[in-house]
Amino acid sequence: MSEDRKSTEKSAATNLYWTWCREGHSDPALGAYLEKETWGSHHAGRMKHTPVAYLSAEFGLHESFAIYSGGLGVLAGDHLKSASDLGVPMIGVGLFYREGYFVQSLDAKGWQEERYERADPQEMGLAAVEVDGVPLRVTIPTRAGAIHAQVWRVEVGRASLLLLDTDVPENSEDDRALTKRLYGGNDRTRIRQELVLGVGGLRALRAMGVRPSVIHLNEGHSAFAVLELLAEAIEAGQSKEEALEDVGARVLFTTHTPVAAGHDRFSPPLALEHLEPWIERTGMTREELLGLGRQDPAQEDETFCMTVLALKIAHRANGVSFLHGRVSRRMWKGLWPERALRDVPIGHITNGVHVPTWMSPRAQRFFEERVDPSAEVHRPEAWAAAASFEDADLWSLRQALRRDLIGEVRRLAADQAEARGENPAIVDAMQGALDERALLIGFARRFATYKRAALVLQDTDLLDAIVNDPERPVNFVFAGKAHPRDEGGKRLLQRVFEVSRDPRFVGKVVCLSNYDMALGRTLTRGVDLWLNNPRRPLEASGTSGQKAVLNGVLNCSILDGWWAEGFDGENGFAIGDGEVQRDPRLQDRRDADALLDVLREEVVPLFFDRPGGLPKGWLARIKRAYVTLAWRFSAERMVRDYATSGYLPAGGVQLSDPR
Repeated sequence: MSEDRKSTEKSAATNLYWTWCREGHSDPALGAYLEKETWGSHHAGRMKHTPVAYLSAEFGLHESFAIYSGGLGVLAGDHLKSASDLGVPMIGVGLFYREGYFVQSLDAKGWQEERYERADPQEMGLAAVEVDGVPLRVTIPTRAGAIHAQVWRVEVGRASLLLLDTDVPENSEDDRALTKRLYGGNDRTRIRQELVLGVGGLRALRAMGVRPSVIHLNEGHSAFAVLELLAEAIEAGQSKEEALEDVGARVLFTTHTPVAAGHDRFSPPLALEHLEPWIERTGMTREELLGLGRQDPAQEDETFCMTVLALKIAHRANGVSFLHGRVSRRMWKGLWPERALRDVPIGHITNGVHVPTWMSPRAQRFFEERVDPSAEVHRPEAWAAAASFEDADLWSLRQALRRDLIGEVRRLAADQAEARGENPAIVDAMQGALDERALLIGFARRFATYKRAALVLQDTDLLDAIVNDPERPVNFVFAGKAHPRDEGGKRLLQRVFEVSRDPRFVGKVVCLSNYDMALGRTLTRGVDLWLNNPRRPLEASGTSGQKAVLNGVLNCSILDGWWAEGFDGENGFAIGDGEVQRDPRLQDRRDADALLDVLREEVVPLFFDRPGGLPKGWLARIKRAYVTLAWRFSAERMVRDYATSGYLPAGGVQLSDPR
């Protein structure tokens, strides 16, 4: 990132939290922020000294803090920021990855290359946690040797984030590397990382004198925390049955993964090698403890699953959209064979995004001039005024955001083409990329195969007719990272790059590398249409489209995840009708046809229908999206839902009026 871009981004309102993280409590804006009364100060005051502990394997606070890979981490960062805004007492717990997630580049053939950069904790605003003047170390025992971790801390508004770091002299070289990279290594690396997160995180809180009233496990990576809680309860004199009841009442579990293969599982020998200390502390037999992580405890060769462990212990469990809750109940019904499917105890709280982070400063100023500034973003009335925005004013905002996007895409695309050593003609084309008259469509996210990044590119002749229509041109911008070991995802990314170098599409289909939070903000602010076409029902929620809504960008999506409950026929566009085919290849063909149909028959005509020079039908949908979606899919609404349905009841707080 250029120094100019760094300066511009740091000054933006969206990075206020990160300014505070980097500069401490000296900023006057922080003092005013901390003194404000909040929803939590009225409803969660009793939890001030017993906060929620929110455990997650990754946190996406800002692009310069590269301990996130994608949606899960960004969701965790938004969760923490929104808890701060609402005044819900919360401490995040994660791991400090010295090399974070990879820096991505594409070679001259479009193949993804990964590079890792080592981070300095002080430069990132982290402070070493000390207890009685001594740097805090926590120790996690295993049969293969103890793991030691240092604890770092950063303040995020009213919330805090603790990060455990195993790069300390007390560890072996292998264990020092446990927190080197996000999602690196093999099963042995993963189980030891997850012990550090779950057990080490809880021990760090204990050493600091923090007694959380609620433990929120964000995905199964942190589920070993429940074993530590069980051991503590049994050592305090409770029976196993009492401990299970007491611990379960204080644990909330959120699952994000609708694919069975996406849940961490460990072989029985590997699990026993690492969990022997908790067998001894709880008095359980090996079979009993392994059974906590098995769907069928009597099946001796069944692996130990972190999601099963969390579901068996936590009294409160949820998916991250209405549809994902239903999918999760079906996926895990075997844990409750005696229950009807509708009675499986997994609910849903749909994900949302942190409004100040993802709403552009331009859009924020636009709303501040027209909406009561005291309105709270998680309430419908905060967005109701959008229905009466003047068309010319809203179109002027959208045009300004488009200009910002086009300028940034041209700079990035040209710089990246030059760095790859592409010929001067390509570099020149990138400097003039994107037709300023065109409908601009964005697709940016993790390049997992089920997200089908290349779905719209399957028939390039039809694509040519859409992109190069002289009267109604359409341009695309793609970005995203594939996991380093995901060959299928890398091939999809390469396919997008290859199409972007087809002479018919050069400068009109743009493929950008090194997708991060900064590029995500740029794209979700400036395109006209946000495209999302996962293979239903494999998108648990998705949040990128929610970010787009905040900036007046319409969604065009498969009816999966959050869009299945958000789309009302007038606030965006749907691809297909939600029907699922047994054959994935048939599903892909039908969805590709449906996508092209909705673009040609609905999206493009509406965008270019401009009586009096304004696309009135398009603007009506933007207004409808603001009114119906912006509050409902905010992280502030999401955290309030977690608080009222989970945090406060588990913390012994009864709400008379949760508003």
